[in-house]
Amino acid sequence: MRLKGKTAIITGAAQGIGLATALKFADEGAQLVLCDVRQEGVDAAVQACQARGARALGVVLSVTERAQLDAMVQATLAEFGRIDVLVNNAGITRDARLQKMSLEQFDAVIDVNLRGIFHATQAVLATMSEQGSGVVLNASSVVAQRGNFGQTNYVATKAAVEGITKTWARELGPQGIRVNAVSPGFVATSIIDTVPEKVLNGLREQVPLKRIGKPEEVANAYAFLASDEASYINGAVLEVSGGLSF
Repeated sequence: MRLKGKTAIITGAAQGIGLATALKFADEGAQLVLCDVRQEGVDAAVQACQARGARALGVVLSVTERAQLDAMVQATLAEFGRIDVLVNNAGITRDARLQKMSLEQFDAVIDVNLRGIFHATQAVLATMSEQGSGVVLNASSVVAQRGNFGQTNYVATKAAVEGITKTWARELGPQGIRVNAVSPGFVATSIIDTVPEKVLNGLREQVPLKRIGKPEEVANAYAFLASDEASYINGAVLEVSGGLSF
């Protein structure tokens, strides 16, 4: 088990890629702190991880609220004594064409997808620095490089995440903290559920592998980057897209 004895915090852990990552980390022996905005989702994620034999703590919070993140860090240290991995997975979309996008839509995505990563990473930084070790993993997207119709706000955050990842890798590397990002393509999450089949077929045709990805396939990338097997990988953006950006 490649994450045995490590304590990992995962934001946005109640569904989709976040939940798949929590389950993968549980299988790999990690102790888990699962964070999301919905109590029922957090409870279900905790139960699923515990059923796989993992110790898991559930915390209901918003990554936009720094005080809640600070309290979560204190609860993590009280329960597990250390923090080895932070997976900044929480994210939202509020899509609209530029002409129709409201300031509220723009700001909501910036607050969660960008400021949330800033808040969460700052919250764990003192602990990781004291340990002289840690891994921060940020959620990007292939749209950071491609752009995407109707996603001015979302694309802006994901492009920024990749720049932040490289900056933090330089700043935090000397403290023994590795920072990397994972960049998924089209993945079968709840967002895809609302997409008409005709559109899904078009998406599949864009991917060289001719299929939509599975959340578990992204989770596998997070597990590798979190592990000691990736001990010399820092500042990387690992694309998990079936070759979409080629």
